[in-house]
Amino acid sequence: MTSITRPGVGTGVPIDGSPSRAPRARAISALGTLIRGRADEAAWVRSAQLGVMAIAAVLYLVNLTVSGFANTYYSAASLAASQSWSAWFFGSFDAANFITVDKPPLATMLMSLSVRLFGLNSLAILLPEALAGVATVGVLFVLVRRSFGPVAAVIAGLVMALTPAAVLMFRYNNPDALLTLLLVLAAWAAFNAIESGRFRWIIAAAIFVGLGFNTKYLQAWLVVPAFAIAYSIAAPGGIRRRLAGLVVAGVALIVASGWWVLAAALIPAANRPYIGGSTTNSALQLLLGYDGLARIFGGSGAGPGGGGGGGGGGFSGATGILRLFNSQFGGQVSWLIPFSIVGLVSGLLMRGRASRTDGKRAAYLLWGGWLAVHALVFSFMSGIVHSYYSVAMAPAIAALVGAGAVDLWALRSRSRFGGLALAATILASAIWAYELLARTPDFAPGLGLAILVVGALVAVVVAVPATVARYRTQLLAAGLGMAILLAAPAAYAFDTIGTGYSGGDPQAGPATADSGFGGGGGPGGNFGAGGPRDGGFRGAPPGTGTGSAGSAGSVGRAGAAGGAAGGNLGSSSALVTYLTANRGDATWIVATTSAQNAGTIELASGEPVMAMGGFMGSDPAPTLAQLQTYVKSGHLRYVLVGGGGFGPGGASGSGSNSSQIDAWVASVGTVVDYGGTGGATLYDVSGAFASGS
Repeated sequence: MTSITRPGVGTGVPIDGSPSRAPRARAISALGTLIRGRADEAAWVRSAQLGVMAIAAVLYLVNLTVSGFANTYYSAASLAASQSWSAWFFGSFDAANFITVDKPPLATMLMSLSVRLFGLNSLAILLPEALAGVATVGVLFVLVRRSFGPVAAVIAGLVMALTPAAVLMFRYNNPDALLTLLLVLAAWAAFNAIESGRFRWIIAAAIFVGLGFNTKYLQAWLVVPAFAIAYSIAAPGGIRRRLAGLVVAGVALIVASGWWVLAAALIPAANRPYIGGSTTNSALQLLLGYDGLARIFGGSGAGPGGGGGGGGGGFSGATGILRLFNSQFGGQVSWLIPFSIVGLVSGLLMRGRASRTDGKRAAYLLWGGWLAVHALVFSFMSGIVHSYYSVAMAPAIAALVGAGAVDLWALRSRSRFGGLALAATILASAIWAYELLARTPDFAPGLGLAILVVGALVAVVVAVPATVARYRTQLLAAGLGMAILLAAPAAYAFDTIGTGYSGGDPQAGPATADSGFGGGGGPGGNFGAGGPRDGGFRGAPPGTGTGSAGSAGSVGRAGAAGGAAGGNLGSSSALVTYLTANRGDATWIVATTSAQNAGTIELASGEPVMAMGGFMGSDPAPTLAQLQTYVKSGHLRYVLVGGGGFGPGGASGSGSNSSQIDAWVASVGTVVDYGGTGGATLYDVSGAFASGS
């Protein structure tokens, strides 16, 4: 059979009209490349990449459902988005679109698609985050291999996979998992732009960052300075072309980031849910306030523990250059920060005379800028900052450790005393691991001492000049040094795999004496392997039940030292049974203060619950007049008052708005005995207006 080839098309189309076999051949060839690896690299490289990704898959997928619905705030929003496409677009907490979560909707969009496919259960909620983690490790491996070779890629992949904050977040349903993947994909596009100079790649990088923005707002933009510096210095072409590329990328970034905020601003408030976390029902105000500048500078709108001035900083200790090494952040991410800093500095010094477009120096600039900006912002932001935010630093730390290890090893053969730098770095990292493990003396006893001793011995061997020591002996010692430095993060990782988490401030690994909110008290206590560890606000009553929807496992349970971030309201099966049986034609089965209380009820019932006041019960929605309208129109019959809201008033949110609602409900409502207890009072307010109240 002959074929006719059209100029510029390539493979041609058979004259009998049957499909060409070329696409199939290309697909088979691509699959073969995926399995065997590239022809220009050793056979072991692809096996190593798949092996590193398999390790990540084990860390992120094994025992995944131990945390049940994890953060019920986002789980409830994912359920709502799976029930309503309108809720899917807005990121609503409930399918009836009363209020949104206090983040843009991309993460809940992804989780809700999983719920639509697999039904409401813990695995459906947490699987997208775990797969995002495996993909992050895989993409990072490719990027580091491109710049520094396969050995550096293996080290970087292992560091990324084992970073405790990464193990936690890729097994949890906060937006940080998706954000991290999107930023690594943005780095992939940025490297392509730096190598090729084509605008389409810098635009792609901007789009990925924009998707990150629609996952977690301004945090996604922290990589932008690093990308801009690396591109402006190392991309091919003249200065005008590079500046033009940055301008094009800036425009693409604004468009890719701002479309959802613009849509929320243009749609009339009457036709959309209230924007949770804002004080004016505005996504722009949320972006610039509670979820934006207030996170950095504290003050008004920073939320509980936000603090302003004075070095406050909610939940993660005092501000300052050493914050990343304190009890809250230290065990989450800081194990190899000293190594990454040495790797960055030495790498830039060794390439001081390289050409402007040198790929390795560009990689050091990009990863180093990524790490520096995140470290500075997280260290000095005085509003709300959680230690798990540090997962976004992990790709940069991992890349710099991998690159630094390879370059410092090469330095050993170029200078008689070149091994001293690598030896000192290994020893310093071992000492820091010993210090971190000493903060939890009952966890993995003896591991810190073993790391210190082995690290010191490895440092001695590596420091010996290459002309004196045998190459193979030093190579084995260096490999052992990297392995022993990963031992402590691995111990944290395995502890995390065996622990159930819930609430808003989870922390990987063992609880330290002053970890948790505001640096005082544990984040709910450590129940040991398989036990729950809650990251909720202190002061709320501990959870007492395990009610859930589907096969989700435990939901809203709290540790002995901390409060339940889901409360104990939704765990009462009697409450849920009563509400669903007596709902009638109401849109919401109940209204209760804060999404934390409402989340467990919504997940257990599968029905919309009105989260008065949003996440913490402090949003001015609904007003008393709005609530009365819902009751009068029959959209709402039951109101649950008390039981663990987060406002200054304790049980029922904060401010005069919630106080007025509580007072009105108590004055016109009828107390309902639903056959259970839970620290709150259920009122039937359906007769309020019939009786002339």
